[in-house]
Amino acid sequence: MTFIWQLLAVVAISFLGSLAVGTVESSPWLTFVVGLLVAAGAVLGYRWVVGRTERRAVDELGPARAGRAVGWSTLLGLGLFGLVIAIIAALGGYHVSGDGSFSGFVWLLGFMAVVAVVEELLFRGVLFRHVERWFGTWVALVGTGLVFGMAHLFNPHATWWGAIAIAVEAGGMLGAAYVATRRLWVPIGLHLGWNVAGSAIFSTAVSGNDTRQGLVDATTSGPTIIAGGQFGPEASLFAVLLCLGAAVVFLRVAARRGNLVPLRLPRRATGSLAR
Repeated sequence: MTFIWQLLAVVAISFLGSLAVGTVESSPWLTFVVGLLVAAGAVLGYRWVVGRTERRAVDELGPARAGRAVGWSTLLGLGLFGLVIAIIAALGGYHVSGDGSFSGFVWLLGFMAVVAVVEELLFRGVLFRHVERWFGTWVALVGTGLVFGMAHLFNPHATWWGAIAIAVEAGGMLGAAYVATRRLWVPIGLHLGWNVAGSAIFSTAVSGNDTRQGLVDATTSGPTIIAGGQFGPEASLFAVLLCLGAAVVFLRVAARRGNLVPLRLPRRATGSLAR
């Protein structure tokens, strides 16, 4: 029941947050402010629900050095996506034709703050954490990564390849970031930096959604395997490889710190083997 209550609580927070942002979406600055407030409220709501249902300190969202963790991980997310764009541009698949929209940039900052926080609370904070406790780290990484990727099949311009790419990039890299640090601040920052870079800075589609209203007026072209097609650069092979590399680094850190939870068999299977 603990898992169910936490899942329902975060879904409710997501729904209410979406309504709040939707009511002010015509105003970029209001969207920015409301987005930050919703993100902060989601963190506080998660802390309260998890603290009450598990009767423990919610260390994964502890305030100590939270700003620093979000700061460096956001920069890492920006840098990773920027490197993807640099590779695509070098191959002739990304073109800037002029200035974009500063108001669009501001709007996207608020919107993406909500997306990054709520999705990480749901997929890493609730789903990953419980699946890892039941079955171990590797099952949690693969299982929740696939769930996260398949959830993006409902997005515009979604493809199976795009879903697999998201499963590796978000499910793998962000899950590994949580395992390495045992804090949600790092995957939140990575998620935020990646999405802000893709939408608000480089003006590309993000997970199939048309968010091309950032700081520049840009387009992508060329084969999907290089530029990502209509799904956006996340479906580029280069994005998958870079995020996979980042995931490997995080998992090596997790192994050195002893943070990997070994595979756990269901209790019935364990009991039958013991007999």
